[in-house]
Amino acid sequence: MKTQSSAIERRTIAVSTPAESPSGTAPGTAPGTPAGRSASAPAGAPRTRGLGTLLAALGVVAFSLTFPATAWGLEGFGPWSLVAVRSVLAALIAGGCLLALRVPPPARRHWAGLGVVAAGVVVGFPLLTTLALRTSTTAHAAVVVGLLPLTTALLSALRMGTRPSRAFWAAALAGAAAVVAFTVQQSGGALTAADAYLFGALLVCAAGYTEGGRLARVMPGWQVIGWALVLCLPLTAPGAALALAHEPARLTAHSVAGLLWVAAGSQFLGLVVWYRGMAVIGIPKASQLQLAQPLLTLVWSVLLLGEHLTPAAPLTAAAVLVCIAVTQRARG
Repeated sequence: MKTQSSAIERRTIAVSTPAESPSGTAPGTAPGTPAGRSASAPAGAPRTRGLGTLLAALGVVAFSLTFPATAWGLEGFGPWSLVAVRSVLAALIAGGCLLALRVPPPARRHWAGLGVVAAGVVVGFPLLTTLALRTSTTAHAAVVVGLLPLTTALLSALRMGTRPSRAFWAAALAGAAAVVAFTVQQSGGALTAADAYLFGALLVCAAGYTEGGRLARVMPGWQVIGWALVLCLPLTAPGAALALAHEPARLTAHSVAGLLWVAAGSQFLGLVVWYRGMAVIGIPKASQLQLAQPLLTLVWSVLLLGEHLTPAAPLTAAAVLVCIAVTQRARG
């Protein structure tokens, strides 16, 4: 009798075990979580979310150096040359990793999403912000980054059906307003012709982030940006040759360092950890970590470019950190 009960119990347990999803993980399991451990498990979930937040934060730090590094790069390269060459170098790094690890091409259904990532993150945002930085300061360009988290969360809600809480949206709007007010005040409140480039960059980058975060749930984040870079190579390689023919490069320590960072750091490594972090903690919450990015950019601008900050900087920093804390605790 006991034997029969035990057999029934074992069969019951076996039937209640969730089946694996097509991606190889059990339903409800966060990407990167071992099979058999639910993402909502008390022991693993906080550790997984903490790792995801750390990865997304590292991506923000990498992105915060993009504008100063671009300013350095523009000292020796034309805007078209800088964008094309950085994309080619990043594609060679990514392609080398994909080839060395023998990663098979993504399924056909993912190529459209990778095209959105390529158009927004690989080509659109770098090109538009580089064109803007010819006449705009890094402080003024930081307005784009200040609005990017809110735009990304909005596009994520439309694209993926997420429904963040009211507290989340209130904190996000407050943080965005604080960053915009600070950066506009830093630039004297004047709007320039570069604003058209900046707001265009805002929209295409948010679209690329949203689609990349969605794809990072079904493939590793480094493969998302890696394949997007490789996808652009037939366009960026001849573009780099053509741009260099019309915009001769003047190699200096600053221009070379800026180029290497925007290629390896901003264009590849930063996006690798960023997409992975978004896949773990969700696009809306990860995007709100970027509220700190303009302030980090301004710090780098002081250290690397010699720009000066007003006393409003620490007050804005405190307000942004409060907003980030609220969005990370709010359900979304």
